[in-house]
Amino acid sequence: MAAAAWVAIAPAHSGLPLLLAAMGLLVAGAAWLETGPAASKEIVLVATLAAVAAAGRVLFVAIPGVQPVTVVTVAAGAALGARAGFATGAIAALASNFFLGQGPWTPWQMLAWGACGLAGAACARLIRRRVAFAVLCCVLGFAFSASMDLWIWVTYLPHTWQALVVVIGQGLWYDVAHAAGNVVIALTIGPELRRLLERYDRRLKTEVVWA
Repeated sequence: MAAAAWVAIAPAHSGLPLLLAAMGLLVAGAAWLETGPAASKEIVLVATLAAVAAAGRVLFVAIPGVQPVTVVTVAAGAALGARAGFATGAIAALASNFFLGQGPWTPWQMLAWGACGLAGAACARLIRRRVAFAVLCCVLGFAFSASMDLWIWVTYLPHTWQALVVVIGQGLWYDVAHAAGNVVIALTIGPELRRLLERYDRRLKTEVVWA
């Protein structure tokens, strides 16, 4: 079940402390993005990538669970590093929710997709090949969905195994669609997008010195 549906039918139990923790982490991430010698150029690139990912999520809204945010975020992390990967995922979630609906789930989606960017950076050497890239995106699709299921369980439901099983069971078809969509998109454009970003990153870091 979508996060918005759970918010509509269940009272919050521990949502405020979790929300404050998420906001604190996102503020720290924003400060991290603004560091570095090429921060301004990197911010422009990250904003562009996040806008593309957000637009893709909105365009695919008719197919529940299928969207390109994870693939774009992983490619950004692998090509540009952990900082850019985290920021791409977080901003894409925030921007797309202006069209799909903001709510207490937004910070957690931002953190979860930001974590996908960190995973892309950490696994950069392992996902050079198309299949490996797609496998990671598949795993991260399930991980993203699991993190949102846990958020719903901790925030809105009794902290029992039965309640957790209900949440996971009701959203399982969505989780599978998310992971499968990631595989298709990753196999189609994943490595090409990474190589494109790597070329841009090399140009970004190249300094011309006049003698």
